[in-house]
This record gives sequence, C-alpha cells and structure tokens, in this order.
Amino acid sequence: MLTDEFSKVRGLVKRGVCRTYVLLTNARVTGSSEESIRERLLQEGAKDAFILDGQWICDTIAARRELRMFVPRVYGLGDLSQILDERCYAQASALLASSKDEIATFVATAAYRKAASALREHGFVMLLGDPGVGKSAIARMLTISAADNWSSLFVKARTSSELIERWNPNEPNQLFWVDDAFGVVRHEERLTFDWARDLPQVMSAIKGGAKVVLTSRSYIYSDARPMLKTYAYPLLAEQQITVDVSDISRADRHQILYNHLSFGDQPQEARTLMKPHLEAAADSDQFRPETARRLGLQAFTRGLSLDRAGVISYIDRPQRYLADVYSELDAAAQSALALIYATGTEGLPTCFRLTPSERNVIEVTGATPSACAVSAGILVGSFLRIESDRHGGRYHFKHPTLREGFATWLTERPHVIAAIIGGMKDESLIDSTDCLPAGAQPTQGTLLRIPPTLFDLTSKRFLAIFEEWPGGSCWTGSICRYMAHRASDSFLHAYLAIDPALEDKLLDFGSLASFVPEPAILSRLSQMGLLSEKARREACNQMARLARNYLDPAWLEDGPWQTLLKPDDRLKFMDFVRKNVVPNLSRAVVEDWGSAATWKSHEDSDGPDLEDPTGHALELYRRAFLRSGDAATAQAFADAIELKGGLAAVDGGSESNSPPERYAANDAEPAGRRSVFADIDELP
Repeated sequence: MLTDEFSKVRGLVKRGVCRTYVLLTNARVTGSSEESIRERLLQEGAKDAFILDGQWICDTIAARRELRMFVPRVYGLGDLSQILDERCYAQASALLASSKDEIATFVATAAYRKAASALREHGFVMLLGDPGVGKSAIARMLTISAADNWSSLFVKARTSSELIERWNPNEPNQLFWVDDAFGVVRHEERLTFDWARDLPQVMSAIKGGAKVVLTSRSYIYSDARPMLKTYAYPLLAEQQITVDVSDISRADRHQILYNHLSFGDQPQEARTLMKPHLEAAADSDQFRPETARRLGLQAFTRGLSLDRAGVISYIDRPQRYLADVYSELDAAAQSALALIYATGTEGLPTCFRLTPSERNVIEVTGATPSACAVSAGILVGSFLRIESDRHGGRYHFKHPTLREGFATWLTERPHVIAAIIGGMKDESLIDSTDCLPAGAQPTQGTLLRIPPTLFDLTSKRFLAIFEEWPGGSCWTGSICRYMAHRASDSFLHAYLAIDPALEDKLLDFGSLASFVPEPAILSRLSQMGLLSEKARREACNQMARLARNYLDPAWLEDGPWQTLLKPDDRLKFMDFVRKNVVPNLSRAVVEDWGSAATWKSHEDSDGPDLEDPTGHALELYRRAFLRSGDAATAQAFADAIELKGGLAAVDGGSESNSPPERYAANDAEPAGRRSVFADIDELP
C-alpha cells in the first residue's frame, strides 16, 4: 500500500524538501510493521520517520479537550465514557442518544468555531439566523463540548424562568441551552418580558461560572431586542456575543450537503442522478442545512425529479415540496401530524390521552386514535422528535420548518383547519395564524391562514380570552397586535358583530404609542366608519396624557394619528405641549422619561430608535415646532437636547448602547480542490 509513497519520498529527498516523514493512518500498525516502514523510509533518504496509527489518534483525541471542542464530530468516533468523566457521562450520553445523526453530519463552520470561542471566553452566546440554518445543531454541539471541556452539567431550559429555577449557585459548571428563546416561529412577547425581568439573575449566574446558549430566528430577535433594554444592563452589553449562523461559506455548504447525502438513506442510483447537480444546489441562495438533510432522506423526496431543475427547485422551494410530501402520507400519519400541529409549542403527550377536540381532529382526517398513535411513533426521526418531560415525553415536529410546511398543506384543507382551530391552545392560535385576505403576503413566522368561513369561530375564541382576562394580560395584548397587523377588515367586521365593546378595550393604550397596536386598530375602525366620536376623542385624550407624562411623540408623524386627529386637534395638541410639556423639559431629560415607558414590540423595522427614546422624542418635537413657525418652542427642545448631551458626557458612557458584537461567518474556500461530491455515488 505504501509503494507509491516510498518512491515519492525518494524524489522529495533528492529535491531537498523532505527531512522528516510522518505517516498518519487510522489503521492498526503492529510493532514489526512500524519497524519495517521506518527502515524503508530511512533507506529512501529520510533522516527521521514517525508512524502514527489509529490508537495514537484516539489517544490524542482523548487527551486534548480543546481539539474535541473545535472538531466536534470526533465525539462520534468512540466510547464517550473514555472522554467524559462519570458525572457528565449520563447527561452527555443521553444527549448523544438523540443526536447521532447530527454528530455524523455536523460540519464545524466558521460560525460554530466563533460560537465556541465566545462561549469559552464569555460564558454566553446567542445564535441568530434564518429558519433551518443549523442554530440548534450548533447549540447541541456546544453543549456536548461544554460537558467535555468544563464538565458542565447540561440543562435544556425552555424559558428564562426555568433557567433561573434550575440554576444552582453551588454548582458553577452548569450549562443552559434555551432554543428559540423569544418564540419558535413568531415573537412571543411574554417570553421576552420574562427575559428582560430575569436578565440580572441570568448575568449573575454567568458571573458565577454558568454558561448560557440561546438561539433565535433573526427576525424574531429583531422584534425582541428593543424590549430587552440591553442599554440598561452594562454586563449584558459587555458579554453578549451574537453569532450570525446564516452566513455559511461555499465550501461548508458543499460539505453539509455531502454529509447529509452520505449518511441519508437515498439509494446509490438516486445519488448518481443527483450528483451532477449538487454543486449548483449547494450554491443556491436558499440553501439551508435542514433542507439538505431532507434531500438525503427518501421520506422527503417521493416523486421528486432528480434532474437539475428538480434538485435545485427542491432547495429553492422547500415548503411546496413538503406540502406534496404530506399529501402522499396515509390518513393516520396526516392525522398524527395535525394533532401535533394543533398543540403548538406545547407538544402532544406520547401517552395519547386525547381531549374531545383532539379526537375531532382525528375523525375529520379519516383516521382512528390507535392508528394515529402507531403512525406518530413511526414518524419519529424523520418528521417528529420526542422531547422528554416529567410525564414521559411529548411529540414535536423535528424542525420548525416541517411545521411551516404542514401549514402549507393545511391551507388546501379548510375542513381540517376548522377542527385544528377548535383544538388549538390560545397561545398557538395567536402566534401561528393570520386572518389576512387571500393572496396577502403573510408576516414572517405566520403559519396558517384562517379562511373567512372561520372568522366567527376565531372571533369567539378571542372574545373568550378577553373575558377571561378583563384587566388585560399578555394574551389580550397579543390579540390587539393580531388585529392590527394580521387581520383583514372583514375579520374586524366579524369580531365587532360578536363584541360591540371592542373600541372600549382599545382606549387604555400605553407608551411608546408608536409600537402599541391599539391606535392602528382605532384608525382602521375610523376609516371603516365603525368608530364612535366619543371613542375617538378619548383616544386623543390618552395620547395627550402620554405626551405630557412620557414625552411620547407618536401623534406627530405616525400613520394612525393622521386619521384619528382632525386639523383643529393638532393645533390643540401643539398648544397643550407648549403649556404642559415645555416647562418640564429639564426634568424629562434628567429623569429620562422614555425609560419609564411601556416597551412594545413592532411589526416592522422602520420605527424610532428605542435605544434613546427621550432623545428621539426631543428631536421630533423640535422639528415639528420649527415647521410650524414656533422658533421659540423649537429652541426650548434644542436646549433640552444639548442638556441631554452634556449629561451623557458627564456620565462617561458607562452604559453601552452599541449593538452586541456580531461575528460574520464567512471563511474562504481553499482553491484547487476537486468536487466534494466526486464519490457521493460510490459510498455504500
């Protein structure tokens, strides 16, 4: 086997470029073989020779924790108990039991390496990216590496409250992994409010030695970040390092696709047909590791044309192909998936104790409870996963994008949608649906479009939530945001028919009014001719109170107030500000009124700068009065801005308002290599 090597060594020695020869092999080398190889190498002119066999490789891996952290696939090479101490073995082996495929196919991208460095240096890392780009896979590998490197005790928490509850100050080596920290497919404000509240304790845990890994879709974190008020937590601003997982180099894309195909179950003839088109597929702008995983499995490629157009389209349009795959499943499998979809993020208990509404879902999909239970077990590994809990376990979609694809399938089956809505938890109904007109572009993260025939049913569900929480709650606030951004005029008509007192629920909105949903709904009702004059006036009075108490500038430019305020109302507002706000500007600056505001999320990214709400408001008021010709009042606001700048200089910049450090995940692809897919159809 080494004949060619010996002749190569002879040529290199003659050229003067080979003094020491190192042979690295995963084969077992006996003592006599090693002696013979070394003797032959020395005969060819080498001055020294090292023969390092498979045992040396295993010993090196076992002795160097940092190596394992940055090349995490080695965790699948041998017995984990040789690497980890006894305390961590049970936890890590349990994690590995559900991660064998992920370890076998994992590629240590630049994003992973930078996340590992951030976790090692700061004890905290946030992984951001689009759906399906591998955030959870990276978090899983970081968790396994932490168990090895720091003997960390692994805790997979679902919320900040659970993290705090399970934090043990006397156990410094805990690692907490929170997947989809601020919502799975949409921003869930209640989770973000909890994080804002719990951040001091989380940072105390990190200072005490704990490590925290968070993941979030980028668009969800964009909505959540203003509510976290990172400027108020200098420690967070110093230690929070975010890694953009979405930016994957070309070489890593090719390797990811290769790994998933080589460890998948596609037959050799299928891989042969795909082979000429794989580089182009990996180069697609829509490439996602999760889509690559599905391309390697026969369960997800039924009926797929394996020519260039078919393979590339599979990467470019995964939701449409997923819907086709779901259509080909039998009724029992569709029923199981529909049940799990209806439970949302809570999941379906593996014990299958069904409620009447869940039995109705099974009935309308044409299956039986027993067949549904069997199918759910069969789908584990491809479509589903089981998440253990104290009651035994719950079924979840293996990946959120699989849930999104199932929603695409559901839109063509309104009779099933009706049953699912009846069985949906309030949380899932609010977070995962919309009532927009047919053809309207859905907002990011919306999974299921409710048809007009079900508006009455949905309205009754929303009214029940309002009646359950008459004083307001995160649920009622979420419904208002739903109506403002994810409901058509037809839905508002349907809801008003059931709840004529809707306008009364919308009048007690808070600051910052640019981001609360109530004014947008009131404006729409006004345009539809459905808002009473009394309610309109009360909305204006509430806006005036916010301007006086919080310097809220929403009425100056925001679209809803262009409808709600009449021309004479604007003149009254200007006079109201002169008399009630200007005399107190110095106090507003010193006390930073904006920090007392009720922070709300927003549906778009074009709103005001929430990093400095007071400064933003002062500037808007200055411009407004300057445009109106009132130079004296404009100057009063300019003086307040100058005062604020002076206070900031005295403060010395102790609070960092800068965004968290973001690492780019690009690394160069080595040139001059053959295609990584060259042997994809030669593998067994």
